[in-house]
Amino acid sequence: MTKKRFTRSVSRENSISPFSNGERQGLRAAGLWMGVLGVIAVLAMGLANGLAADDAKISAEQRAQFEDAVSKFMAGSHAPGISVAVVEKGELVWSEGFGLADLENSVPATSRTLYRLGSVSKTITATAAMQLWERGKIDLDAPVQKYCPAFPQKEWPITTRELLGHLGGIRHYKSDSQDDPEIGNTKHFESLEDGIKFFANDPLVAQPGTKFHYSTMGYTLVGCAMEGASGEKFADYVRENVFVPAGMKATQADNLIAVIPHRTRYYSKDKSGAVVNADLLDSSYKIPGGGFISSADDMARFEIAILDDALIKRATRDIMWTPQKTADGKQNGYALGWGTGTHDGIFETGHNGSQQGASTVLILAPEKRDAVVVLINMDEVDAHELGGQLFKLVLAATPAAAN
Repeated sequence: MTKKRFTRSVSRENSISPFSNGERQGLRAAGLWMGVLGVIAVLAMGLANGLAADDAKISAEQRAQFEDAVSKFMAGSHAPGISVAVVEKGELVWSEGFGLADLENSVPATSRTLYRLGSVSKTITATAAMQLWERGKIDLDAPVQKYCPAFPQKEWPITTRELLGHLGGIRHYKSDSQDDPEIGNTKHFESLEDGIKFFANDPLVAQPGTKFHYSTMGYTLVGCAMEGASGEKFADYVRENVFVPAGMKATQADNLIAVIPHRTRYYSKDKSGAVVNADLLDSSYKIPGGGFISSADDMARFEIAILDDALIKRATRDIMWTPQKTADGKQNGYALGWGTGTHDGIFETGHNGSQQGASTVLILAPEKRDAVVVLINMDEVDAHELGGQLFKLVLAATPAAAN
């Protein structure tokens, strides 16, 4: 029996979404976009940019299938730039960029292009948090104020475990509008404690542990707890203990002010369907839940490190990937920072993300040691659709691996 892999959350910054195609209105592009589309089509067909994986690791037939899937998706979605990576049997076997990272200057997308991860950032944060737990530095079931005293006491205690599983009762965004001061934040924050001020005094939406309520704000609180437990800035701890050991040399916080080589421009569509620059966003207030940038190559390295137990032990990983339950015993497939599910009897885990100028997805099948990454430089594009197509091709090509 085929089941949906993951459940859908809200837009702008999604948790994880189903592989069945969502109902989306296809906007026909006009004016400027038609000229842009012509450039992208040439690049998609003629310049598969920045291949980092060894061509010999996949057959010409399999590579053609991957490229055909991406090219057709680009034609249908009008996404300016896409970078993808495929892991088979624990190895990076293929990664490429398609289209453009910068429309105005005709800069090609490559497998090294840096994209906003959106909520895929939560998988990184959860892995780092579980690493701290594994090392005995954080008690996931202690009140979060033990490590983050900047967050005020509430009617009920809230734990880091509950926050990781979106059971902490912390609200999400107040609206889905760019006018919302959180959705459309343009202020640069120097600390997570400052970001917590957005929601610190708001009432809880539910008693912790009783209701699943997806919350990026809750992950800002996780990051604050990690700082207290580790004695380091959140971004520093993650860099030293996740990015460096995984070989993710380019992955970092999305600093709107800094000049960052290989970072893509961010795009959206207006009501007519024409391409425009995405709304401005400074995500410094929510790095743990939606503030990292990375490349397809680096995210493939992250997947491989997870599959190889290079960041956390297998037993810790199993806990991280165990779906959480509410107090009444119900669960919806969300674990600790990762969505889980089964498809054709195969356990899969991952996450997707969507924010200004970005649509992303990360999918792994641990038993087969297969994984895919899809990064797109336009919002409101169904990255999970393309990820599902690529993953289906990968799973069809690889038998179960000893893991």
